[in-house]
Amino acid sequence: MAIPITVLDCDLLLYGRGHRTLDRFKLDDVTDEYLMSMYGFPRQFIYYLVELLGASLSRPTQRSRAISPETQILAALGFYTSGSFQTRMGDAIGISQASMSRCVANVTEALVERASQFIHFPVDDASVQALKDEFYGLAGMPGVIGVVDCIHVAIKAPNAEDLSYVNRKGLHSLNCLMVCDIRGAVMTVETNWPGSLQDCAVLQQSSLCNQFETRMRKDSWLLGDSSFFLRTWLMTPLHIPETPAEYRYNMAHSATHSVIEKTFRTLCSRFRCLDGSKGALQYSPEKSSHIILACCVLHNISLEHGMDVWSSPMMEQPPEEEREGMESLDFEADRARQELVLTHFS
Repeated sequence: MAIPITVLDCDLLLYGRGHRTLDRFKLDDVTDEYLMSMYGFPRQFIYYLVELLGASLSRPTQRSRAISPETQILAALGFYTSGSFQTRMGDAIGISQASMSRCVANVTEALVERASQFIHFPVDDASVQALKDEFYGLAGMPGVIGVVDCIHVAIKAPNAEDLSYVNRKGLHSLNCLMVCDIRGAVMTVETNWPGSLQDCAVLQQSSLCNQFETRMRKDSWLLGDSSFFLRTWLMTPLHIPETPAEYRYNMAHSATHSVIEKTFRTLCSRFRCLDGSKGALQYSPEKSSHIILACCVLHNISLEHGMDVWSSPMMEQPPEEEREGMESLDFEADRARQELVLTHFS
């Protein structure tokens, strides 16, 4: 029977000038329960990552090339899922905390290189229609091809003079824009925006906005909450509903938009480095942005491997702050929403 290994089992063979060159940790030597408790993912998932990232993690230019891709991936998963460079984590796989940090950097960059492979909007008409059908089946909201929102991830202060990352709570953060489908898969994510920017400003400056403004699909839109401005391609709740149809529209909107709120909770539950419970990400904004993107890639890969987005235990989240309604001055967008209310909710 496989049993969890000990620190002694993981000692490294040394040679020459004291360089560590061979680690004895083997996935087959430990139990599935151990892998889940330490790294948050099952054995076959880790094997898949080794196959996917192995070539990148074995490049001659990597400073951690003496450490196997398998061990580098375990080190990174341990950090993503625990949120800290715990001594026991490094001890368990036989590497120092400095090596842990290099492994996280290597795996993060390898995942970021593959982001477009796993995070993208569907482009063919059949896939777009499938999105609409799935969202419509949830709460009767037609035309929806994704739900959009922003989430703040705490980071260390870049420097004392730079206040652009200070959010409304007085904390340093990145404000990350995401769109997900009904399963919780991330279809687009922008992780580089400073925390001082409001959600509506992030969207206004995003490549997502440019994409929808220039290539708008007929009778298709995203759903966003009241922190965004209404647009022809972005349906928001009515600030003050007055008729039964408007109330039904808002209820369907809320039930559909809740998908991304659950996705955020799952991301922060699975990847504790994002939830702030272990403190802010101790990296520059650029490196922190890449770690967030890497976690989103892993999130989507886990969905492809049948790890249901809702299967992780959900963390209790504080209630959302009341947000001021951002009604639009775009008369065409207002007309489109009124037509939607009258056609489908009257």
